[in-house]
Amino acid sequence: MKLPKNTLTNEWKEVQWVLTDVDDTLTWKGQLPPETLIALSALQQAGLKVVAVTGACAGWCDHIAQLWPVDAVIGENGAFIMEKKEGYLTLRSGAPMSTIVDNQIKLKQQIVELLLAYPDLNLTLDQSYRLCEVAIDIGQNREPVSPEIIAEVVSKIKQLGASATASSIHINSWYGEHSKKATSLAFLHEKGLSESQITSQACYVGDSLNDEFMFATLPKSVGVANIKKYWDKLQHHPEFVMSESGGYGFAEFVKQLLAIKGAA
Repeated sequence: MKLPKNTLTNEWKEVQWVLTDVDDTLTWKGQLPPETLIALSALQQAGLKVVAVTGACAGWCDHIAQLWPVDAVIGENGAFIMEKKEGYLTLRSGAPMSTIVDNQIKLKQQIVELLLAYPDLNLTLDQSYRLCEVAIDIGQNREPVSPEIIAEVVSKIKQLGASATASSIHINSWYGEHSKKATSLAFLHEKGLSESQITSQACYVGDSLNDEFMFATLPKSVGVANIKKYWDKLQHHPEFVMSESGGYGFAEFVKQLLAIKGAA
């Protein structure tokens, strides 16, 4: 396994937007290190825009958008955007909320039936706080599920016609055309960035298999150290990998980025 370098290059001086996964990228072992919040705050104080791009439930995204030093949250794998405007939190989605609710009800019934064949698997404890997705716990509040079972369940969900992806802690599934990639690009275009500006000025930080299309989309990409676990399974790899895991790796990345930009 040959990993990329862990030291950013001068080309990163152009970065103005930091998009980042949350679970096991900003957090680590179920905790949010203080180093993470300090790093996020340092980015904002240096004038950079910070966007959390996550599979986390709407309830958790509301907390992040309200209280963390971020500019916006793209939640439930692109289902919606939460953003503060003039001091007030806003929520918007590319599909009517009634359609999102109906699709979730349908998919939840299908997945509950599917899980009858997997008595050891359950929906996540935060399922009630999700607007769009149906999520299965594969490692958040239980022992990790084997990769073989995860792949099998993801495949069966896709056979239903739904989208499904596995993070380090959840299998996330939904009906709809949205994704982390599609909503992130739409958001950046909405903010006035051209294709070339997105490539040069936006970067992405992640840790798992469900981040690989963001790695492919944004050439300036970083993995925290725990991505090594998935390295051989990734079709698209980050440009750099930090030496530390989770939020500690994110803080390591921010320190390097701000040093290159002369804002450390």
